[in-house]
Amino acid sequence: MTKKKTPDSKTQTEAQPEPAVTPAVETVEETPFEAVASICSVLVVGLFILTFLAQNFVIPSGSMEKTLLVGDHLVVDRITLAPSAKWMPLVHYREPKRGDIVVFLKPVPDMVDGQPQYLFLVKRLVGVPGDRIHLRNGIVIINGVAQDQPHAEKTTLENHSDFLDEFPSVSPDPQFGATEGWAVEFPNLIENGDLVIPPGKYFMMGDNRHNSLDSRYWGFVPRENIVGRPLFNYWSFKTPEDQYEQSGIGNSVAWMGHVALHFFTDTRWSRTLHLTR
Repeated sequence: MTKKKTPDSKTQTEAQPEPAVTPAVETVEETPFEAVASICSVLVVGLFILTFLAQNFVIPSGSMEKTLLVGDHLVVDRITLAPSAKWMPLVHYREPKRGDIVVFLKPVPDMVDGQPQYLFLVKRLVGVPGDRIHLRNGIVIINGVAQDQPHAEKTTLENHSDFLDEFPSVSPDPQFGATEGWAVEFPNLIENGDLVIPPGKYFMMGDNRHNSLDSRYWGFVPRENIVGRPLFNYWSFKTPEDQYEQSGIGNSVAWMGHVALHFFTDTRWSRTLHLTR
């Protein structure tokens, strides 16, 4: 009897794929100490940036309209105009120049509750050390040359003021807001009708020329008082001009509520990230 072979009688061994082995993932949980250390690192870096590199300021008055409006929030570069430092040799420094918008400490303190308080101000730098400056009908003339300043408020018959627009033909008078020290120093700085700016001092004016307490009222700004220059407007909110003069917790809470309710309608969106010039 013959044994029949099946067609598949030849034996073949086929390799079967082995099941994939998923490597075990070891979960490492952050310890409370590491979490605190991470937060502190972020805070230190942020504090360094806000202290030495950049800082935010809000515009409280209309002295720089239309360039800057009340309620503009600015990022200020604190490096470029700072005195050069050997510990940061790669950073670009330069001296303040005419036309710069600068943040500075007011050279004359305001008295608040009997205590001197130095305020941060934002103005346009008009004159540098050595300049001979005067105004005629509101036009700034430096070293005998009339300056083209399209950003400045124009002088008209309605807003003309001898003290502001014919400066320095009329001496500062404390009765009209000038400081006593400036009124005393002022006559010694006039030569042939020009105000001569001493070394290390700068002359500041607001773009809103008839609504600006500036160097015409309180004198020169020392070089060391210059803090920086605004870079751009990161947020602008419609704000009454006297809002930042209000004090008290109640007023602060009420204003925060107003901002929350009117954030979208009263934010000046067209001024967001607007460069300051």
